Order: sequence, then C-alpha cells, then structure tokens
Amino acid sequence: MLRSKILQAAGLEWAGGDVEIVGITHNSSWVQPGYIFVAICGAKSDGHSFIPQALERGAVAIVGENFNWTLEQKVPYLHVENARQALADLSSALYSHPSQELEVVGITGTDGKTTTAWLTHHLLSSAGIKTGLLSTVGYKLADDTLHHFPAHFTTPEAPEVQRLLREMVSSGCQAAVLEVSSHALALERVRGVQFEVGVFTNLTPEHLDFHGSMEGYFAEKRKLIDRSRIGIVNADNEWTVRLHDPKGASETFALEREANWRAGEIVQRPEGLEFEFSAPNGKTHHATLPMIGDFNVYNALAAMASACALKVPLEQIISDLSSFPGVPGRMQLVQASDVRFQTSKTKGVSSSEPPSPQVIVDFAHTPPSLEKALQALRPTARGRLIVVLGSAGGPRDPGKRAPLGWVATQYADHAIFTEEDCRDTPLEDILEEMERGAITAGRSNFESVPDRRDAIFKAIVEANPEDTVLLAGKGPEDTLERAFETISWNEVEVARAALEQRLELLPTRDSLS
Repeated sequence: MLRSKILQAAGLEWAGGDVEIVGITHNSSWVQPGYIFVAICGAKSDGHSFIPQALERGAVAIVGENFNWTLEQKVPYLHVENARQALADLSSALYSHPSQELEVVGITGTDGKTTTAWLTHHLLSSAGIKTGLLSTVGYKLADDTLHHFPAHFTTPEAPEVQRLLREMVSSGCQAAVLEVSSHALALERVRGVQFEVGVFTNLTPEHLDFHGSMEGYFAEKRKLIDRSRIGIVNADNEWTVRLHDPKGASETFALEREANWRAGEIVQRPEGLEFEFSAPNGKTHHATLPMIGDFNVYNALAAMASACALKVPLEQIISDLSSFPGVPGRMQLVQASDVRFQTSKTKGVSSSEPPSPQVIVDFAHTPPSLEKALQALRPTARGRLIVVLGSAGGPRDPGKRAPLGWVATQYADHAIFTEEDCRDTPLEDILEEMERGAITAGRSNFESVPDRRDAIFKAIVEANPEDTVLLAGKGPEDTLERAFETISWNEVEVARAALEQRLELLPTRDSLS
C-alpha cells in the first residue's frame, strides 16, 4: 500500500513523494526496506535513539512524539501525540482493518482468560464457524493448527495482532477469539480491533507494579467491555460486577449471585464436571465438561454466553461442551500410560495397580489461581497432594512470592519451591521469600530445590502411587529464563521423563510380591 494512503487512513498526512509501504514496526532490528519505523519512548529506552539503525535498514518514514526532531535524510518524520496509538492505527490501515471482516470475541481478566478463549474457540469451531485463535498458548488459523509465538508475552504488539487477523481472514476464518491482557489494552496493542463480544472473567491483584493500583488495573481491563458491542462479565467478582449497568455489560454469569447464566449443583467426577445451569431462555439445562476444578464452570459459562451471542444454538453448545479436549498446560493431565505399559512389560510390574502418581501441569502462577488449582485437585487426590512451584523474578509482582508460599503450604500436603523465570533476581532471594510465606503460615511442609528439572524429578520419583503432583507456574510456556539466559523448556516432557525414570527404578514383580 502507498505511504500516503496508510498515513491518511491513520489520520496522518505528509506532502512529500510517495513510496510503497510493506511493513510497520517499533523495533528497529525488525525494520526491512519499505517499513515505517515508530519511535516509542518506553520505560527503559527512547526509540529515537534507534532511528539511525532503522534508516540504515531501509525505513522510509519515521513516526514519533518528539516535536523538535528533524531528519537530514529524505524521509518524513511525522509528529504524533501518542506513538503507540499511531503504531496501532498505522498497522490497522496497512492490513485494511481485518477485524471488520470477522466477528471478534475478546477475553480479559486476571484468571481464566486462556481456558475461556479455548473453550469459546472450540464451541464456535464445532458449530461449523471457521474461527481463529490468539492466546497465550499460541495462535490458530482456519486449519486449526496451533502455532507458537517466538516472544514471551500474552498479546503481540499491534502490527502482529493486525497481521494475524489478516491471516485469519485470508485463511477463511469467519470469527476470531482473542485473549486480551491488561498490558495489551494499556499499551494500545489491540487498538483498532473491532470487538463484537467482550468477556471479563474476574479481577484479583496482579501486575500492580505496572498499573500502580487495583483501580488502575481495573480501568485498563474495562476498556475491552467499553469497546465491545456485547459485554459479558462475572457477576460474582467484586470488580467486574461494577460493569453491570445499563451502559455496561448486557450479559452476566455467576455461581452465587443472580445472573443471565447461572450454574449450580456442580458435581466433580474423575472424568470431569457435571452441572446444572439456567440460561437467558429461562430454562434449566444439564451440562458436562471434561475438566476438573469448580472454577472452570465460570469459564464454561462465559464461553457458552459468547457462543450464544454469535448465534450458536444452545443445544449444540451444550453438546459440544462435553467434547472439549482441554488446553495445553492448563490442568493438563500428563498421560504416562504408554510408557507404563512398555516399562511394565520389561520390569514385570502388574499394570492392574498403576505405579505412577497422577501428574498435572497447570499455569497457575498467582496466589488465587494456585489456591483454586489445589482446591480443585484435593477431592480427587487419593493420597498426598504435592505441588512444585516458583515465582517470577525481576520487577514482576515481587509481592506475590510470600503469598504463593503461604498458599502452597496451606492447601498442599507438601510443597517444593523452585525456579520460575528468575531473570536478574537472585534465585535464593525468591526462594527465601516463598519460604518466609510458608513460615508465616506456621507451616514446615516444604523444601527448596533450585533447579526446576531436579525439583520435578524429586516430586514425581519420590511420590507414592496414590499421590497427586501439581507442577504449577509454567504451563505451556516453551522457555525458562535464568539470570541472563533463556533456555528451551517443555514442562510436560520433563514430567514424562521423570515418570520414565520412576518406572525404571521400580523393583521387579518378584521383589514386589
């Protein structure tokens, strides 16, 4: 697209000559010939200092907030009031506003975003609506193949969001489900996305280092509801319920308070959840969901309300809910049956009594989400409930480290504290804080094993067959950040390797008998 057309579509003008624009970015190392470079003044650096690099790599226009900036080169410098907004507007214009060709469902909240997004995607896709997905776990186009992001964030920057939406349209998608973080809203990453449905799952303390206060956190999150034609909010949460007014949400879901979608009589079985719910049609229905944890009923209600808002028949929604395959790294049961049977044959161990504990991988990394995960597993635990967890380093919510230690030792029988993206914070400092939280709770049922792989192996290899082991905090993430290095990581594969080692160490049938 020509530079003049993109600039005009974004509300900017320049009277100079015209060139073809092939891309837009705020990262100078990503610039290619024909790109517009947007110089953003961030918390740690000013994008203007990278303009020479952007020009060297072929930038044909510069956009920024420095009204005194001049360029000797023959490329325009366009002054804007807000560079992040300009980045989003330019990106939307470059990709011809793809969200206008899709029915977009946006999902925000402290907990439950990913599961609700995947549930919604499943219900829409099962109903025959080709649906794209953009979530923490990765993204999907119309062919339903999961692709992973190279970077470590919930929502990509505005150019990537708009590019992926255009790819969804090009692949044949009719709808899209986006997991929307508070950072994405605050940093204008989803500006220009036209939301048909906005879901607000809940709000509990998190990212306060960035937002400053719960009110600031709430103000950013509520933008999604304000920008959506249909708002769907949790009526049980003290923050989200504030949006239930004539100008706010038009749909609510709850387990405790009155709501358009309200569930009750929840029964948790080994194979999943069963519950009754009342829908806006005034009738009561029965549903099954192959997931564990009562809190997932909230996610199911939000997803059902979203699918219903896009005209999927309720009967089909209920039927398709029962076939949900789950979310990678979200209360994911690590199946070791193939390994068990192969090893059992070589070791002579009877397969009638499973020699391995139940192992669950979950992303729970905040005190409330960890508490929910442990409470969900407690009813199904035949023996001890063991949890392996860490807490992120750097400036990311250091105040949650001690509470995590408190929750882990209160709700699990044994806790192993370990690393979880410690970054530039000394790991021993993080572990000390988690231990302090446990000691404050008057608990001694914990130990610290710095290396995460060692911690996982210790938990699984030393567990009894009837125990349940929860590996919390990493979920589907494919990297582990240590000091100033980032290594590849796959929590499920590490757990499987630990299960294999456990089975290799089992005594023979003769010694067991």
